[in-house]
Amino acid sequence: MKKYIALLLVVVMAFSFAACAKTETKTKTDDPKVKGEGVMTYAEYIAADMDSQVVIEAYVQGHQSWWDNKITVYAQDADGAYFLYEMACSEEDAAKLTTGTKIKVTGYKGEWAGEVEIMDATFEFLEGNYVAAPVDATAWLGTDELAKHQNEVVSFKGMTVEKIEYKNGEPGDDIYVTLGYGGASYSFCVEVYLTGPDTDVYTTVGDLKTGDVVDVEGFLYWYEGPNTHITSIKTAA
Repeated sequence: MKKYIALLLVVVMAFSFAACAKTETKTKTDDPKVKGEGVMTYAEYIAADMDSQVVIEAYVQGHQSWWDNKITVYAQDADGAYFLYEMACSEEDAAKLTTGTKIKVTGYKGEWAGEVEIMDATFEFLEGNYVAAPVDATAWLGTDELAKHQNEVVSFKGMTVEKIEYKNGEPGDDIYVTLGYGGASYSFCVEVYLTGPDTDVYTTVGDLKTGDVVDVEGFLYWYEGPNTHITSIKTAA
């Protein structure tokens, strides 16, 4: 009987160790700082030459509309963010690119009008999930620090509306938004392929008046300077 009990204890402990190992593996998979074999860290990606091939792992934070087997994705890990421009993607896979989804991306590093991006990319799904919290970037306006956070999910607080302008002069396309802070003006955009005319963001921005003070969240896109793609906006308290 004693031998049977001892054997039973050994079996139970073995299952316990196996369960711990599985838990540890899952934790590592979900850690946005952990990279797979052959995958660049964010620092290595930033240091890579333009037009060179890059391989990254990141988590989807948002994406523009799918079309023609392509999709443009805003992605991020624990150290920085990536703009995946017109990545090859089926319509079926596009529906799976929900916020937090982990993907491995292979493409080429490029730049357009100051925006650093990954072009001609392909991807595969990985296990894991991570949603980035917006970082308050208000204090970085007008400084070199802002550019270091390109494409991240950011917020700006206490911004004053200076101008609202529809591309092509009427609702239905992008909205160009000029906001002031600390005596300087900054460009923002309601990107219609990201937040279209049927979204609350689009409607809210369209109703803003010069002089309104607002808090903004979005993706820190770059076009000849910061040109945040707005995902949320509300009147400041």
